[in-house]
Amino acid sequence: MSFGDPNNPYTQQPSQDQPGHPYAAPQVAPQYGYPQYVQAPYGTYPPAGMPGIQGAGLPILAHWGRRVGAFLLDALIIAGPLYGLGFIDLANSDDPANADPGPFFAVGLVYAISMGIFQLYKEGKTGQTTGKKLLGISLRHEADGTTLGIGMAFVRKLAHALDSIACYIGWLWPLWDTKRQTFADKVCGTVVIKIDRG
Repeated sequence: MSFGDPNNPYTQQPSQDQPGHPYAAPQVAPQYGYPQYVQAPYGTYPPAGMPGIQGAGLPILAHWGRRVGAFLLDALIIAGPLYGLGFIDLANSDDPANADPGPFFAVGLVYAISMGIFQLYKEGKTGQTTGKKLLGISLRHEADGTTLGIGMAFVRKLAHALDSIACYIGWLWPLWDTKRQTFADKVCGTVVIKIDRG
């Protein structure tokens, strides 16, 4: 990805400091090529969409509704064909109440596993599953805006168990969190940002 790519808010050209604003413009680290941000005081992470922040090169954090929409789209893409093919097996069975999984269900299962691995690969490599791409959001490392890689994307999927443990409250946490993170995001140091759908 080249410096200044409009689809990657982490690599925008640095702008001038804004007078009187507590968050300075990013400085480019020549050894890495990504912006470095002045550390905000503890507990004062700028909320998404704060006036003046986007001009300083910081990305807009993804709204919770977009994240839920992307999750539902991905679940439909992965599990929809599995259930559809399973119902074909049931419809072809003489006794649907006692039917065993048939060949259509087996094909659906292979598809679901393959698509799940593909979506994980895409999320680790580009920050976007199919659902995230359609809704214009991307998963990134909070510290530097890079994509996670396949291994860390898988670890984050496992960490989502933390979001479910306490009555699923972790899934709702982005509604009031200043960084819009789930518990899994906090543990893995990730954020979900809004990007151009281009």
